[in-house]
Amino acid sequence: MEFIANVQAFTAIAIGLMVGLGALGAALGIGVMGSKFLESAARQPEMVPMLQARMFLLAGLIDAAFLIGVGVAMMFAFANPLLAAVTAAVGG
Repeated sequence: MEFIANVQAFTAIAIGLMVGLGALGAALGIGVMGSKFLESAARQPEMVPMLQARMFLLAGLIDAAFLIGVGVAMMFAFANPLLAAVTAAVGG
């Protein structure tokens, strides 16, 4: 039973790291992208509509990658395949 508790504890730590580092990466990515957009818009104002469309497309892709990570984390939180395998192996 101690092994199952260890699997649950390490899963909780992994979930926290997945969500936390994913949020940090997404925030940094969108921040850097936004700053580069403002720099390029200041240099060439006539390119703003094209750059703005591409910026919003990339912002959506960055957020989508983070949300996929959150989805995987929620899968491990609520339907942990590791815990099911350990429980089957232990016989409990």
